[in-house]
Amino acid sequence: MDKIFIIDAFNYLFRSYYAIGPMVNDEGQSTSALFGFINSLKKLERDFSFKYIVVVFDGPESKTQRRKVYAEYKMKRKKAPDDLYIQFNWAYEYCNFSGTPILCVENFEADDVMASVAVWAEKQDLEVFLCTSDKDLFQLVRENIHVVLAHKNNMIVDVKKVKDIFGVTPEQMLDYLAICGDTSDNIPGIPGFGPKTATDLLNKFKTLDEIIKNYEKIPGEKKREIIKNNQDKAYLSKELATLNLDVSFPKKKEFFLPKKPDLANLKKLYQKMKFAKFLKELSVEEKVYKREEEKVKYITINEEDELKKLVEKLSQEKELCIDTETTSTHPLLADIIGIGFSKKIKEAFYIPFNGNIDREIILKYLKPLFENPKIKFFGHNIKYDIHILKNYEIEIKKINFDTILASYLLYPQKRRHNLDILSLEFLNKVKISYKDLITKNKKKIPLKDVDIEKVSYYCCEDVDCTYRLKEILQKNIEKEKLAKLLYDVEIPLIPILVKMERNGIYLDKKKFDSLSKKLTKELEILEKEIFKIVGQKFNINSPKQLSDILFKKLQLPIPGRRKTEYATSSDILEKMKDKHKVIKKILDYRTLSKFLFTYVNSLPKEVNPKTKRIHPTYNQSIVATGRLSCQDPNLQNIPVKSLEIRKGFIPQEKNWSFIGADYSQIELRILAHFSEDPELIKAFERKEDIHSHTASLVFKVPKKDVTPKMRKMAKAVNFGILYGQGAYGLSKQLDILYKDAKNFIEEYFNKYKKVGDFIERCKIETAKTKMAKTLLGRKRPIFEIENKNPVIRSLAQRLAINTPLQGTAADIIKLAMIEIDKEMGKEQLNGFMILQIHDELIFEVPDNEILVFKKIIKEKMERVIKLKVPLIVDIKVGKNWGEC
Repeated sequence: MDKIFIIDAFNYLFRSYYAIGPMVNDEGQSTSALFGFINSLKKLERDFSFKYIVVVFDGPESKTQRRKVYAEYKMKRKKAPDDLYIQFNWAYEYCNFSGTPILCVENFEADDVMASVAVWAEKQDLEVFLCTSDKDLFQLVRENIHVVLAHKNNMIVDVKKVKDIFGVTPEQMLDYLAICGDTSDNIPGIPGFGPKTATDLLNKFKTLDEIIKNYEKIPGEKKREIIKNNQDKAYLSKELATLNLDVSFPKKKEFFLPKKPDLANLKKLYQKMKFAKFLKELSVEEKVYKREEEKVKYITINEEDELKKLVEKLSQEKELCIDTETTSTHPLLADIIGIGFSKKIKEAFYIPFNGNIDREIILKYLKPLFENPKIKFFGHNIKYDIHILKNYEIEIKKINFDTILASYLLYPQKRRHNLDILSLEFLNKVKISYKDLITKNKKKIPLKDVDIEKVSYYCCEDVDCTYRLKEILQKNIEKEKLAKLLYDVEIPLIPILVKMERNGIYLDKKKFDSLSKKLTKELEILEKEIFKIVGQKFNINSPKQLSDILFKKLQLPIPGRRKTEYATSSDILEKMKDKHKVIKKILDYRTLSKFLFTYVNSLPKEVNPKTKRIHPTYNQSIVATGRLSCQDPNLQNIPVKSLEIRKGFIPQEKNWSFIGADYSQIELRILAHFSEDPELIKAFERKEDIHSHTASLVFKVPKKDVTPKMRKMAKAVNFGILYGQGAYGLSKQLDILYKDAKNFIEEYFNKYKKVGDFIERCKIETAKTKMAKTLLGRKRPIFEIENKNPVIRSLAQRLAINTPLQGTAADIIKLAMIEIDKEMGKEQLNGFMILQIHDELIFEVPDNEILVFKKIIKEKMERVIKLKVPLIVDIKVGKNWGEC
């Protein structure tokens, strides 16, 4: 039996708009709904095999018919936001360009059209799939008509599933909606009767008519009275939910066949929307533009005399693009398989390390080339290539560009800056994917076992594309005035991060083993106490089982407005901890469990067997504000309060120590600089406790009378301001009344007037330019600043305030790292930098170098940039990280 899929366009677009994070094109137009719509259609194609398809849109004046019956029909439904509305038109364009049939019938809603098509198609011996979550359409489900729920991973809903979901049969769905109504369509139903009541009544009386006829038999006087007085509303609701099966449409199967796509216009649409994913699929799968038959010169160097000539030729160049092919993504565990060079576009060379030339001979030729100070090298994520060469004791002397960093500085809002995507976007070129390279007969094989010529072409294409991208991105960097940031901050930071990653940090396995045993024992004790309190054993880590214990067995009140949701998240449990003594035990169990499994048991597995140290990787091209991120493992997210975990990191050698250097309240100091607020500046110049100073001003008491509670409130506001926190957020954080939080914030801005001016200035300037900037000129596009959706707009406003502060702090510590590294080199010190935790640096140093290190660190960090207030660094020395 052939299949027909009938898609509810509005349903797909609406869900995508709210489900997918903000996405915008270069014009700042929202594109998330369109992206989700297209993605959902493509997923249908992947998940199912079908012959016929149609996308159904609401027709003009589609609500007129039902509003004649009930004037309030869909009146409570908010008008689609402007940035969603425009995406309806784009979705219509997409369907036209992709060859997907469309139905849009004047005076009829999509669900009526879908129902009419479904009933007709069933009579044509077609199996029907209605792709929607609209409750109205579940009344049509039967043997050959199904509903497909996109938000449930394309789950097919048949007759049995309707009963599972709603508790009634498809034949009863109309009466079900008549009783409980449908808030999304403003169908009233019987007042006060929800889904459970509707289900119970229909399971007992089968139909609405029988319920009305036998209403006196229903238990509960109040229920009987409500049914007696609202029979008209029930039948009105039933009429509104009844689908029109007589909509006129082309009743020919051929109409529903997918047509030949307009590939040129599809490509233009994807490019306009910046949908790199779909562009790539278009290129590869639909052969829109085949791999260009360009004349490229890609050469494999597999003999020593060829290698010698190549190195002689490359030694004459001023700059070279490089790329290494290896056995692992982790540089310290990787062996080199080959290396590629390019000295001009459309020309590249590949030297295999598993070919005819002995590895030692290749290294002998390459070492002087890389260590030639007259040649500048660049690549795509060249930090990785530097690591690989260091594994073979080769030091690159000069780096002058990195395409991944250039792309990141230009487009920090992008989620990914990988070479495949950039090549497609800027060069209109579909590269060979790594996945395809290492796949043979549908199985993955090690790169070292792939045919050398295939790896050669892949690597040559990489360096060639990188060379071409440099020419484009370099011009854009100059045009956007980002050259200073790239060449004075990001590029010089690369070799420093390489050193930090190679240095790593030593982990005391004995300490972690001891801590693991201790926490495991504490968890077991807590588990027994919890079981004893509730009177039975259960899986504490199971939200469902925990929910049953708390809300069914213990009958605790369900927090929040939606009483059907038995949530057990930590924030919910925090609100409930006074309701029962078991709640605090469960929260303690979760905290201990997280420490044990996320840190204590996991971190020792990350130790490199050769060095006995953990070697995390720092990313320069992920966080939009300019902050570094850390992975494999992420040591930046170990909580400051987790002293026991931090104490497990120690110097590897005796008579060595850790030095911790932390910028004191750097973002508040930057706020004082940007806002030029006299009160803030005065407090920092006098080296006062800024939180006590704020409490003194706001509560109008002398500093000596500031209580810990007052200081805590002031601290919350001081830091909350940095993230655009409002009265509601502050009231929740401090567990105070909204009114008190609002008054406190108002008084804060009365005392720090220029801070309020700065915040408004950030919002206004960002709304004009659609971007926020740091003191060093780092830019962050914020297209959502004028979004019609208040939630998205509010988030964008917070980013507009926070980005100049957090971004400037990120730039400052990077500059400090560069200056400290230079001084360490000059002094030829043995100690080294090992960690960066946002505003904090950790060093591992011999005890006899502690004083000189402290002097260098303090001087360089505090004087690296001149602000209107002094930068202050707190320095601590300890025999473990916890003491720093």
